[in-house]
Amino acid sequence: MAKKGRLVVRQAHHERKPTARPEPVEGRALSHVDARGRVKMVDVGDKPVTSREAIARGSITMSREALRLIRRGAVKKGDPLQTARLAGILAAKQTPALIPLCHTLPLSSVNVELTARARGYDIEARVRTASQTGVEMEALTAVAVAALTVYDMLKAVDKTMVIGDIRVMLKSGGRSGTYRRI
Repeated sequence: MAKKGRLVVRQAHHERKPTARPEPVEGRALSHVDARGRVKMVDVGDKPVTSREAIARGSITMSREALRLIRRGAVKKGDPLQTARLAGILAAKQTPALIPLCHTLPLSSVNVELTARARGYDIEARVRTASQTGVEMEALTAVAVAALTVYDMLKAVDKTMVIGDIRVMLKSGGRSGTYRRI
């Protein structure tokens, strides 16, 4: 068990060099599976309420024509960036309705930002709560739905858009400490 506040830095599985056999994870079991292998919702009732935060990122790439339409404010369905921000916020709030074993959490803050880059947009969601479990799934859901919203609003112009690299960048709070992607 990690000490409270300990910084844990890990590489994602696809960032690691291949090894002959998988690394064992001591003392870890799937928390959503009972002793008989049945799916269950984790009981967080005895866990203390702590401040928690998660940041997730992703991206959407698109054609130059789609980018031009966004920058000129000429997308027929409206402003995809503002609509995606709103959709991401709503998605974070609806995560337990979309992901079966997620707890309903009192979210204190959800912020979704889309940043222009050469061939599309980077999307970042920051979610905060004071609760008994983390908000990683809410942040990931916000990014995914924001990206899907941009796709929906531009698909008539560009069917080659690619949504990708959706990942947790930061998770803090709770007994496992802080995780920060390097």
